[in-house]
Amino acid sequence: MARIRSRPNILAGLGGWIWLAVVIVPIYYVIVTSIRHRSDYYTENPLSFPSDPTLDSYREVLENDFLRYFTNSLIVTLASVLLVLAISLMAAYVVVRSPSAGARRIFRLFLLGIAIPIQATVIPVYYLIIKLGLYDTLWALILPSVAFAIPLSVLILTNFLRDIPKELFESMTVDGAGEFRTLWSLALPMSKPAVVTVGIYNALTIWNGFLFPLVLTQSSGTRVIPLSLWSYQGEFTMNIPTVLAAVVLSVLPILAAYIVGRRHLVSGLTAGFGK
Repeated sequence: MARIRSRPNILAGLGGWIWLAVVIVPIYYVIVTSIRHRSDYYTENPLSFPSDPTLDSYREVLENDFLRYFTNSLIVTLASVLLVLAISLMAAYVVVRSPSAGARRIFRLFLLGIAIPIQATVIPVYYLIIKLGLYDTLWALILPSVAFAIPLSVLILTNFLRDIPKELFESMTVDGAGEFRTLWSLALPMSKPAVVTVGIYNALTIWNGFLFPLVLTQSSGTRVIPLSLWSYQGEFTMNIPTVLAAVVLSVLPILAAYIVGRRHLVSGLTAGFGK
């Protein structure tokens, strides 16, 4: 039997290398520029490695309250993600396990929430935050972030929980486990890829959120990373290495979260959609 030889796809390989260059070159530029002296930025080749690398730009960023803004973003992101995971997992569990028509109607309401753009709700959200007395607080960022993250999170978790065999739930019920025990001991461990996916996706969205911090906060004490980068562009207008150093520092937490949970991202996003 003749051996079938696969022909190499030269165009696909070339396209892959071009795309890799499109992605890598800007990242490389940001990193090498952040360790370049301000005076060398206009004289050296922008893509060459600095002749005299320095961390002065990073030190200058840290001396301009970057740690405060970083802490605010960390608090908002962690609190929002934990609330989203807790609420969405319980809601998805009810949608999957409840035989009532009410659960299906609730699920449709969650799907409707996906279709509502954030920009269309800025004025109502601003009004509610003012009436609640939460303006210019971190809660003003946490609560709307949770509300807009729940619909998509419920959709992902629901599709994943539906893949868990019903026999496992029935065996837990036979053993006398209640709903919360089943949720904690069975649904949560079995849906770990989806939980990690929802957590990383929402952390990325909330960490990079700009609209709500711009509208719902005012003082520097509640400023988060996206607003600080915006202010740095005005403060360090001609000091490009310092601005890019702030960008590098702001990306590190999300990059670390992605590296830790990257194995679960694909399985969590595609669960249930192939049926």
